[in-house]
Amino acid sequence: MAILGCSLLAMAIFVADLLIKNHIERMEDDGQEHTFWNGRLLLRRHHNQGAFLNVGERRRSLIAALSLVLTLGATVLFLVTFTYRGSGILKAGLAFLLGGAYSNTYDRLMRQYVVDYISFPVKNEKIRNIVFNISDFCIMIGAFLMVLGSANTK
Repeated sequence: MAILGCSLLAMAIFVADLLIKNHIERMEDDGQEHTFWNGRLLLRRHHNQGAFLNVGERRRSLIAALSLVLTLGATVLFLVTFTYRGSGILKAGLAFLLGGAYSNTYDRLMRQYVVDYISFPVKNEKIRNIVFNISDFCIMIGAFLMVLGSANTK
């Protein structure tokens, strides 16, 4: 995958998630869950003031700084991978990861929290209470692709 394609993928993820988050923020916060995709997903607004599962919510400045440093480090890695031939899966993985990381880091720096909005309608209340956003899924997909891509480069 060319540098332009990967960069566009990362930007598209960032912009799409930012637009969704802005829409979610404008929604009336009635505390209700709204089902969509034939009841497979729940839509609700949640402000995550920490990292994954609200870890570090009392140290938001530290979480934001760490998020920024890790995102910048991943950006450098992203740019370095383009000096290598092949490793398209690794490059695509980095693009997914960066698109999600930029979006969540932007939220942490600009809003002081990350807007989450998707959860799963399962019976287990602990799992049902976990709320994600598109960026979270892209970060997970990106990490998986990076592992696959790095295994193929050796």
